Amino acid sequence: MKKVFAITAAIMLLCTVGGPAFAGTWTVVNLNPTESGESIAYGVSGGQQVGKVSNQAVLWSGTAGTWVDLNPAGATQSCAYGIVDGKQVGYAMFGGVAHAGVWSGSAASWVDLHPAGATESGARGISGGQQVGYAIIGGIYRAGLWSGTKESWVDLHPGGSGSFAYSIAGGQQVGSRKVGNLSTPDHACMWSGTAASWVDLHPEGAVDRAYSYAYGVSGGQQVGQAIIGGIYRAGLWSGTRESWVDLHPAGATESCARGISGSKQAGYAIIGGKWHAGMWSGSAGSWVDLHALLPVGVYGESEAWSVDVSASEIWVTGRASQIGGSYDAVLWRYTADPVPEPSPLVTLAGGLVTLTAIRRRAKNWW
Repeated sequence: MKKVFAITAAIMLLCTVGGPAFAGTWTVVNLNPTESGESIAYGVSGGQQVGKVSNQAVLWSGTAGTWVDLNPAGATQSCAYGIVDGKQVGYAMFGGVAHAGVWSGSAASWVDLHPAGATESGARGISGGQQVGYAIIGGIYRAGLWSGTKESWVDLHPGGSGSFAYSIAGGQQVGSRKVGNLSTPDHACMWSGTAASWVDLHPEGAVDRAYSYAYGVSGGQQVGQAIIGGIYRAGLWSGTRESWVDLHPAGATESCARGISGSKQAGYAIIGGKWHAGMWSGSAGSWVDLHALLPVGVYGESEAWSVDVSASEIWVTGRASQIGGSYDAVLWRYTADPVPEPSPLVTLAGGLVTLTAIRRRAKNWW
């Protein structure tokens, strides 16, 4: 039977969202619209979410009942990964072949981005009228950039045996690249629109034979994970490998940051052998366990994929796995209220207290 919930939890803390200090409330919404199908929400932006239900790409506007089926005509399956400004990106299967594509809010709006000569393609991120993803051309996975049409494809592959692009923002694209043959590890990397602009983000603390990935980018910062000390650790960069900040929470055995917006990063940490969705604010110590907000006894694990920060709200999307069952797309939403301005009387009292303290201190100086 479908488990429907919308839980509101008051959080007794101050949270900085877009500058001022706020106290607010978390609301958790199950986005799964079906009785038995599984779902996951990969992207969030501007009050809308994208992902898939069973094997079909979908679009939500904050509740399960708002879901829109994006599966294009003739496609046997599809999935949407990214969303911004009313556009969604992902892939659809035609004749057993994955095609990258972009939507504008409906199945009929599908635009096929599959480049000429590709045997497979997929789009993962979208921003500023551009899309990023990959295409298999000549037997090699090649990171790529589009500007809304298949003809606009730009090959970002900087050499090596394969590359992928996962996210785009502010003229930067992030992903990973195999620097050698197929047996070599992936290195997190960043581009600025061309293959020649490739920058290796592999952290200095990670050995060359270890893996690293960059999954999200926003405001000149990048998020992902790297193997350091034998452990997959969530991390944050600011454009260089030396800028790596370890986000791995205390007590976790694995972690990963997948999305970033403003000062917030979203992902997961494995704690006590279970996946926990969570959020950071730029440091390991800032970890907030979002799994703790889910209904007790219903979900055993969860993970977050994307975050969107506005002036007074935080939206996080992902999925939660039912105990002994399937998984549901989930939306965590934080709504903040500004801390009330002190009344003139309180302000005056504060000034009098300060003045009294100054006078007393001055008297002691005499």
